[in-house]
Amino acid sequence: MFVPHSLGLALLMMITSAICWGSWANTYKGVKNYRFELFYWDYALGIFLISLLLAFTMGSISHDASSFLNNVHSADRSNFIYTLAGGAVFNLANLLLVAAIDMAGLSIAFPISIGIALVVGVVSSYVLQPKGNAGLLAAGVACAIVAVILDGKAYGSLPRAASAISRKSIIVCIVSGILMGLWAPFVTHAMTQGNILSPYSIGVFFTLGALLSCFVWNIYFMKNPLVGERVNFAGFFRGPASGHMLGLLGGAIWGTGTVFNLVAANFTGVAISYAIGQSAPMVAALWGVFAWKEFQGANRRAKTFLALMFLFYILAILLVARANTAR
Repeated sequence: MFVPHSLGLALLMMITSAICWGSWANTYKGVKNYRFELFYWDYALGIFLISLLLAFTMGSISHDASSFLNNVHSADRSNFIYTLAGGAVFNLANLLLVAAIDMAGLSIAFPISIGIALVVGVVSSYVLQPKGNAGLLAAGVACAIVAVILDGKAYGSLPRAASAISRKSIIVCIVSGILMGLWAPFVTHAMTQGNILSPYSIGVFFTLGALLSCFVWNIYFMKNPLVGERVNFAGFFRGPASGHMLGLLGGAIWGTGTVFNLVAANFTGVAISYAIGQSAPMVAALWGVFAWKEFQGANRRAKTFLALMFLFYILAILLVARANTAR
């Protein structure tokens, strides 16, 4: 299987994962008159299919024990369970995130949710796999926390007409972030304990867990929506072709970022790879501000908080990257 053999290449893959994780939601923003619960079926299928494709290509370059199918045959069954469970936890968090984007916009939902996820995921992953400098990792996490607070301040400084965002949407962001940070320890266990799963195997079974859990989580939200009226599967089959294509594309973008992040983690450790990948809110906020004009009409105070949020996310990335080499 293909794995990076230098920090530079690993860092490039982690940055790519951050761009993918911060950009996939544009596919949902581009959908018109199509509910996120219906869009999400295509998205979940897309993340599984791209993970499978990468496993049979990049993950099967060699025919040794590390290749995808050989690894699947040799790995401990408990690690499959951990990975499937991690996918199910991620999927619930991601459904809540998409709902929060629907309610609050990219530049609010992503930084709050994923900022919280960064803190939870890095700390819990480091406990299981203490790789990297703990002090620098802690400083990076602290910067991420400050960035989340600044994003909330930016939202609070918007004029009333622009900040008609409910407390419910912020609560959804927070719950999504806590859950989003909890999938990393499941993956860390599967990559470090017993006969481990390779990054490509984890990508396949993680996204399979996400897809299968849609039959629990997504059906629940179809019947008990956070936004709007309940929907059924008839709406999915009547959905626009563009909605289905964008859902698959969004899944392919996120799935590519996830596999790249897992492959880079093979070199740096999950805590560091996850932390740099979770700089995605900075990417999402840039899309929200410049492409979707979510802060149009904002006052100077809101813009100042937003600029400081970007600064602290950049500091978080640099500190976490440095944690890989410092002793």
